[in-house]
Amino acid sequence: MAVIFITGSADGLGRAAAQSLLDQGHRVVLHARSADRAAALGEITSRAAGVVVGDLGSATETRSIADQVNAIGRMDAIIHNAGVYTRPNRGATPEGHAETLAINTLAPFMLTALIRRPDRLVYLSSGLHRGGEGSLDDLDWKRRAWDSAKAYAESKLQVVALAFALARRWPSVLSNAVDPGWVRTKMGGSGAPVDLDTGQRTQAWLAVSADAAALVSGRYWHHLRQEQPAGEAADPEFQDQLIDRLSKLTGVALPEA
Repeated sequence: MAVIFITGSADGLGRAAAQSLLDQGHRVVLHARSADRAAALGEITSRAAGVVVGDLGSATETRSIADQVNAIGRMDAIIHNAGVYTRPNRGATPEGHAETLAINTLAPFMLTALIRRPDRLVYLSSGLHRGGEGSLDDLDWKRRAWDSAKAYAESKLQVVALAFALARRWPSVLSNAVDPGWVRTKMGGSGAPVDLDTGQRTQAWLAVSADAAALVSGRYWHHLRQEQPAGEAADPEFQDQLIDRLSKLTGVALPEA
């Protein structure tokens, strides 16, 4: 029986993965953006090992999420599921960062650095990450005209690069990235071709499975199969440069091996 923390598990893919893992007998720590969303979780709360609350668009609240998880205990696995899709404009977090960057990239980076190291890390990406190369010149969208689709693609490439960098830096941790497909969630819409169960299956499997196929690191997955990610995401030089930029933007250092 494993203990798994899942960000963004109030609904959508995060909740579906939580439900699946609970049904398998694992312990799951849920995350909701606000107290109201946590209160609306319903019966799944009684089955959970805990619920943490905080807005990933705020660095202060992201640090609080890490503290809450660490207070519960060491996790066996963490699924970095939470994310936003298209934003009408750059927006600005309390720290002044672009909202898409903050929620999709800075928050998982900070949580990775601040939460006690688990055995497995899973980062949700997207097939759209292949359109996200070239972000280092203006990571925080301070100079470019806002392009919501490009910002999303960049953030999803960045989390693949983060997953791969951690596979190199922390060899004792299995770190992988997952493209769940275009899933019928509030984000994906009712016309999406992939059902929730299929969409959550790969990340839940990577978080807990003892199958030899799941005991790998530094891979990019889609529906239980490995795929080749964008070249930039797999480039160690890009990965190292990205981590350096993220550390400077957040003031958080990623621990060495």
